This record gives sequence, structure tokens and C-alpha cells, in this order.
Amino acid sequence: MNELRFETLWKFPATLAIAVAGGAVFHLAGLPAAWLSGAMILVAAATLAGVPTVMPNKFRDGLFVLLGISMGAGVQPEVVERVSEWPLSMAMLLLVVVGVTIAGYCVLRYAAHWQKETAFFGAIPGTLAYVIALASERRADLPRIASTQSVRLFFLIALLPFAVVSTTDTDASITVSRYTSDLWDYAIGVPLCILGSLLAVKVRFPGGWMTGAFFTSAGLNASGAVHLVLPESIVLICMVAMGALIGCRFNEMTFREFVSVLSASVSAFAAAFSVSVAGAGFVSWMIDIPFGQALLAFAPGGLEVMTLMAFVLDLDPAFVAAHQIVRFTGMVLLLPAITLITIGRAPQSSDATGHTSTIATPDKPMT
Repeated sequence: MNELRFETLWKFPATLAIAVAGGAVFHLAGLPAAWLSGAMILVAAATLAGVPTVMPNKFRDGLFVLLGISMGAGVQPEVVERVSEWPLSMAMLLLVVVGVTIAGYCVLRYAAHWQKETAFFGAIPGTLAYVIALASERRADLPRIASTQSVRLFFLIALLPFAVVSTTDTDASITVSRYTSDLWDYAIGVPLCILGSLLAVKVRFPGGWMTGAFFTSAGLNASGAVHLVLPESIVLICMVAMGALIGCRFNEMTFREFVSVLSASVSAFAAAFSVSVAGAGFVSWMIDIPFGQALLAFAPGGLEVMTLMAFVLDLDPAFVAAHQIVRFTGMVLLLPAITLITIGRAPQSSDATGHTSTIATPDKPMT
């Protein structure tokens, strides 16, 4: 046990150093979502090359709490108020989320012949951190899930700006107010979010560390009583750490095995994205809004990334943020029940080493 702790003491800082280096390289190259994608790709490459990487469970749980707080910051009062302005697009959003999930699942389950649980989590659109939090509690094939989710995120970030610019005449439009937090907001909000996470974990709510913090942060921000917005420096650190966490998931997969799942991941993304494009096109025609704006709202990407793209491309960020928030919130609310119905309750884990490879996978049992 002492030897394992000693190994973790040097492997963990080394893992973070690799992640920072990857994020810095991508940032200097001007690539999108640089700190997240750069950290993820370099840590994954190092892991596949045989470099020992690790993400201790306690650090992972703390990271999920911070990410939950950050995501909840998008639920501001004016965004909540404007949700009622778009009933048709909100209804269409539900159909698109269901269609995207089914399309991706069918490809992974029946074309690629992935195990049921792995295909399910691999097909869930967006909310990468939440999916990882859910899958971490179960005996799913985490490397495959990370692969297909990472491929989806990469293609979204790489392709969406070009798709939006080429199909949309951008004009200045309504913006979402940006809030900052003071010491009072943090003193009230952070302890409440931690308490929310602890309660969610206590009742074994799926993804409890992130889910509890998200709902607490969202409720506080939506009320307007507290503006709990993490500093950009903290969010950046979380992005690097999240990239490192995803990269560590490849420690049970060889490079050859990664290449073997790449085709399935790309195919699943293509099927799912086609559903998003069709839904966005229909809504754009029905309520006369720019196609790119609808596409950003329906794309299975993160709230912060999609909203940021709306700001940069002079589209309506409130529309995009509201739909992404509703999509994420709806998934957080419904996925636990859907997961329990389709897969069952998560098994108890006895992991205490801090390693990320302690949950056996059905496709590749641990030895």
C-alpha cells in the first residue's frame, strides 16, 4: 500500500505536467478548446505509449465538484426567463437528443458490436464530464467511451465554426450578461455546492459529485441571490485536469486497440451529427432563425464551448445557452432513471489506490 501511494505521489504530478504541456502547445498553436483537448491528447498519447499516468480518485471527485459549479454558472436569471420564448425549438430539442442518442447507440451496438453498457454511454450526446462521472461508477469500457466521446468533441470543435460561418449571415444580437462573484458569493455558494455533492453521493445519485454541485450552483445562480461564477484561471485548471483524466482512461487500451475503435467512433459521430443538422434545419425554417444559431443550440457539445462560439460568431448566445442548459439539465434529470432501467444499479467499488484502472470492463476484464 505504501509503495502504491509513493508511486501515485510522483505519477500524479508527472501526469499533470504532461497535461499542461499538451494544453500549452495547443494554446500556442491557436487551436480550439486548447487546454482541454491538448491535455487530453498528450496524456492519452503518453498513456498509449506506456508512460504511467494516474488520476487519484479524491482529486477526480474534487474536479467534478468544480466542474459542476462551473456548469451551473450558466443558469442565469435572464436565460431562465427566455426559455419560454422558444417552445417549438425546445420541443424539437427533446426529439433531437433522443434521435442523436439512438443513432449513435445503433452504430456502436449493432454495427461495431460494442457491449450494451459501453455503447449506451458512448452514444450519450455532450456533457462529456458527466458521462465520464456516470461511467466511472460502472463496469463500462471507459477507454472506448472516452474514445468515442473525445472523437465527437474533437470533430464538433473542429467543424462547427466552419459550418456556422459558411451557412449563416451573422449579425450582432442579444447577449447574456456576464456576472462576477465576490467573497460573499463564494462563502455562501461553494460550501452549499459541496454539501449538495455529498448528499448526492450519499444517496448514490449517478455522477453525484458533479450532479449535486451542478444543481446547487444552478439553483443559486437562477435565483439571482448568489452569482457563483468560478474565476477563469480555476476553470482553465479544471479543463487541463479534465483532459488529463480522460487521457488516463486509456491505460487499459493499447494503441492498436485505440485505432480499432476509431472507425466506430467516427461513424457514430457522423450518424448523430446528421440528426442534429436535420433538427437544426427544421427549426431554422420553422421559426426563422439563422441555421448556425440553431445548430449551435442542438449540437451535442458543452454549454461553455457552444455559448462561446455564439459570442464569437455574433449569434444569440442566450438562445444557445438556454437550449444547452435545458439539454444538460434534462439529461441529468432523466439519465439516472434511464440508466437504471436499461443497465441496472451501479456495482459497489472497493477501489482505494487512487488508480483509474480499478473497475473491470466487460470487454476486457482486468487480470
